[in-house]
Amino acid sequence: MIRYTLRCDRGHGFESWFQSSGAYDSQVKRKLVSCPNCGSVRVEKAIMAPQIGRKGKARDASETTEPAASNEGSTASTPLMMAQESELRAKIKELRDHVTKNADNVGEKFPDEARKMHYGDIEHRPIYGEASPDEARSLIDEGIEVSPLPVLPGDRN
Repeated sequence: MIRYTLRCDRGHGFESWFQSSGAYDSQVKRKLVSCPNCGSVRVEKAIMAPQIGRKGKARDASETTEPAASNEGSTASTPLMMAQESELRAKIKELRDHVTKNADNVGEKFPDEARKMHYGDIEHRPIYGEASPDEARSLIDEGIEVSPLPVLPGDRN
């Protein structure tokens, strides 16, 4: 099997697998290969570069090539996707920073504090803390609005 990075005439990038190079040529000639984004059958191979693994790292056959250039709509990691991921991470960090700056950390008391506020036993205030998945489900079942704070990989280091 051969994995090709392809591009349609509208610039959309995508990947597809073929039994052989000849199978690719035959399918393209018969207009059987189409862009998943726009449906165009005017498709050609995109420039590809071999991906060289680090010394001592085992690689699997599916990782032999990656696209050399970024393509809109591509499913591979491209500079565009990396930029979007960086932007998303920055927004998640901004959200977390806002919550931790403007709310009280009640730690493991979070389920109890949230219930007390919900039922009017204590004054409402912004809080955050820890709850197990079962505790969070129980709060939601009681009609108490809770949301998990997203955790980024670097947050736990």
